Amino acid sequence: MHRAHGRNRKHLYWCEMNITVWPSQLAGAVHAPASKSVMQRLVAGALLGHGTSILHNLSQADDCTAALLMAAQLGAEVELGENHVAIAGVNGQPESREGVLTPMESGLGSRLFTPIAGLASSAIEMIAEGSLRGRPMAEIIKAFNSLGGRLEGSNETFPIVIKQSLKGGHVELDGATSSQFLTGLLMALPCAAEDSTIAVRNLVSKPYVILTLEILEDFGITIESNEELSHFNISGGQQYQSIEAAIDGDWSGAAALAVAGMLCAEQSIEIDGLNSQYTQADEAIRGALLFAGGALSGTETGIQVAKRPVRAFAVDLTDAPDLFPVLCALASFGKKPSRFKGVHRLIHKESNRAEVLQSEWAKFGVAIECDESTDTMTIHPSKQPCEANIVIQPHGDHRIAMAAALMGLRGGNPVTISDAECVAKSYPEFFDDLEVLGAKLSMKRN
Repeated sequence: MHRAHGRNRKHLYWCEMNITVWPSQLAGAVHAPASKSVMQRLVAGALLGHGTSILHNLSQADDCTAALLMAAQLGAEVELGENHVAIAGVNGQPESREGVLTPMESGLGSRLFTPIAGLASSAIEMIAEGSLRGRPMAEIIKAFNSLGGRLEGSNETFPIVIKQSLKGGHVELDGATSSQFLTGLLMALPCAAEDSTIAVRNLVSKPYVILTLEILEDFGITIESNEELSHFNISGGQQYQSIEAAIDGDWSGAAALAVAGMLCAEQSIEIDGLNSQYTQADEAIRGALLFAGGALSGTETGIQVAKRPVRAFAVDLTDAPDLFPVLCALASFGKKPSRFKGVHRLIHKESNRAEVLQSEWAKFGVAIECDESTDTMTIHPSKQPCEANIVIQPHGDHRIAMAAALMGLRGGNPVTISDAECVAKSYPEFFDDLEVLGAKLSMKRN
């Protein structure tokens, strides 16, 4: 595989392709990718800002490209440098350039930028791609309309049309499915004409809401909330300040590398760039690996992960559902079953991750059981060696593709991942970084 070097390299080989991952021993150090969760929120804040914000250490993820595109579509001037971007904001008054907003296939992007676009005075249509077209929007439409706006969507999903702008007021949300729309409201309503209050029940992914509040504070926005994050008071008419910031390293992407280290390191590997200034839910990988018998230690710039045998473990992933796939890969090499809580969070992702993990991991002889009554997933490690010529279909899901690569690195036979380019949604450099660590890979374009 031939490619350019450097964190800002362009992945020209990301056409449709299959990648085969061979059993490998890993060593050395890599730099964690930039966090797409952090970057999308910073781009949204910069869009609403007064003046020009500068963001460094950019993520090359497709979702972040979509965020920059939507910022430009809503009136920001976006100037992209080698590894920084300058965003001249709209001072809390976005206006659509062409009446269309395109989040591509970004779940966070669509839910984050919908209420921000709702500050504009003209109608805007939001057109989604891929699996995002089927994402449920009923709760969002209801909440949007209760705040003085008018949002319409056929069959309560995409495409949706913003026909009347948000004014503010009181809204009640059910946070059981996602916290992403709450994040969008927290970022948009400070710029609304009226004050607002938000009451939230059944909130999941609280670390992501804490991340949003931390970023808002950096932009000079004040929001009052209770400790449970079930009630928010938001003064309207606030002004976002411009900032200069570096994007944190991504604990979601680092989680896949950390599991690879525990499973396949010759002795240990290092993951740099994880000195985070913001809260990230997937930093929970540290505790999960320790429960599984892992050995992690901090370095000046990140973490070191040593190879260790996997013991059965139980963790609650309700607030960190993106860790399910890589931890399923880890649990597959234990001697006894492992159990994860929070399986209801896996339905509305790029795929129905619970179903995909069950069907694809069966090819490894790994049985995965999901129990709706207890909201748990149980992983039963295979008692047989991995068969040859296994082909995994990730169903367009970047995190399934990364987890399948871990199965190939540790298993007794190579594993082929179809349409492996889907990792570009969050971590375009994933296979590059595995190869830097010593992974044996081969590629075939479709």
